[in-house]
Amino acid sequence: MKKLLALYIAAIALALTSCNDNNKNNYLPNDATSVTEAINTVNNAWYDAGQKKVALTKAHLQQLAEIKDKAKNIILFVGDGMGISTVTAARILEGQNKGMMGEENNLSFDNFPFTGLAKTYNTNAQTPDSAGTMTALVTGVKTNMGVIGVDEDARHGDCASVAGNELITALELAELAGMSTGLVSTARITHATPAATYAKSADRNWEDNSDKPGNTDACEDIALQLINFEKNLESRFEGADVNGIEVVMGGGRRHFLPKDETYNSPDAKSRIEGDRTDNRDLIKEWTAHYTNGKYVFDQTGFDALTDHEEHVLGLFNESHMQYEADRKNDITGEPSLSEMTAKAITILDNNEKGFFLSVESGRIDHAHHAGNAYNALSDTIEFSKAIQIAYDATDPKETLIIVTADHSHVFTIAGYPKRGNPILGKVVNNQGEEAKDEKGLPYTTLGYLNGRGFRNLGNETDADAVYSTPLNAPSIAAADTENIVELINQDEVTVSITGRIDLSSVDTTTPGFHQEALIPMNTETHAGEDVGVYASGPSAALVSGTNEQNYIFHVMNYAGDLVKKAEEATMKKRLNSKY
Repeated sequence: MKKLLALYIAAIALALTSCNDNNKNNYLPNDATSVTEAINTVNNAWYDAGQKKVALTKAHLQQLAEIKDKAKNIILFVGDGMGISTVTAARILEGQNKGMMGEENNLSFDNFPFTGLAKTYNTNAQTPDSAGTMTALVTGVKTNMGVIGVDEDARHGDCASVAGNELITALELAELAGMSTGLVSTARITHATPAATYAKSADRNWEDNSDKPGNTDACEDIALQLINFEKNLESRFEGADVNGIEVVMGGGRRHFLPKDETYNSPDAKSRIEGDRTDNRDLIKEWTAHYTNGKYVFDQTGFDALTDHEEHVLGLFNESHMQYEADRKNDITGEPSLSEMTAKAITILDNNEKGFFLSVESGRIDHAHHAGNAYNALSDTIEFSKAIQIAYDATDPKETLIIVTADHSHVFTIAGYPKRGNPILGKVVNNQGEEAKDEKGLPYTTLGYLNGRGFRNLGNETDADAVYSTPLNAPSIAAADTENIVELINQDEVTVSITGRIDLSSVDTTTPGFHQEALIPMNTETHAGEDVGVYASGPSAALVSGTNEQNYIFHVMNYAGDLVKKAEEATMKKRLNSKY
């Protein structure tokens, strides 16, 4: 009976198969089709782009599978203050600058195969600062707000607490391992983010000796630590024999020069450029130590650098370097972030043992503090360009590139603008109408929770110019007649009873427009949400999911075998010294 049933079922199946072969759709309604046919006939650019992305990603992953998980070179890119909203807005602005609608554009690092998130809090702060966050990125240890290169047992402002709590950084490990090292920033090179790669300080503000209180003579200031980097590192580790950071480029010249106008550089902005009160010329000390090194301070000196320099110290500004949009106004000219990155790589890649390079776009952060989206986004676009140059200049099979931010800002994108609406403009909805608030006033897509608030400085490309104007956040009380009159007189705008600015006649896309802020403060603040992490190259797959910020160091350490190589190099020196 069972055999007969089986034969019966088989016969039915054969008949159905034969029927389907003759007319595969005869069991469907005349106007119906199969899923496969429906999918294959989709004629939609978004669908096609998605299919292509899957194919490209699969091909990329297959290529990555052939890459060893160890890296010869490591480049850490830090967009200071570059939160997710900044990345999104910069992506759109760059696209619109290219003539696109904008949203479909990608920044260079958007195309990296691996992404994740980093939690940015400090050990004692929900919303962090750059000192604690960069220390976490380059040492693998989270620490307190305001301290550099030390763990959370060190006390902020307490010089004596530094000893015994020093951390070792990825840059220092690379030096000990015999790799070449480089440091590039558009901020002062003694500022918190770049300083965290080489300095140990109980206070991020101790950039030169004049910044320290009287009881801190036992602690070297940050600028002095940079000049003494080689000596200090060798004194900490037995068997260490390093040749110092090969490339240092950024701003902050004032912290290296005596407070004496005879030491002024040709492009000094202040009557007395230097800040040091110990009468030490640290630039002269650096050139005396690195006799074959090149010190440069302007575009001409930078352009004269060769690809085979032994050591380079470039200090291109008295304080921070210019915003990218304002760079043309530098007195003697200064290189862009992408130019400095390209030059650093050509110098560092002469070492067969590889290199470690840290690149910071510091002025993204400063523009946000000033409440000026134009400069924050322009510097992010330049940052993206520098990353693309680094990717193109290195072998992706041997170079790990990680792109991240130390923290974000209270910067937001809102208001239901239509697709392709100018990201710096006022909100226009899908009906083509300018959106209005409850009082009938237009508003911008971009804004800040807090800060100095509205300013209409027109074509002013220096975001910091806002600090020379009075604090006038749009949440100004309507009863504050004096400030209201001042706003009307200076900016030819009106203030509604709600305290908001009437932007009807204001061009919000100009470089000098500063977005409205809800809470009036002297300067806009950081935010505490996670930031993106983007990776390409050996061990890049380890950048995935949501991680503590200090995890980034451990990815770099694993990829580069930094601790292992440093230990082997110092041990070899110790053994050789005994025989």
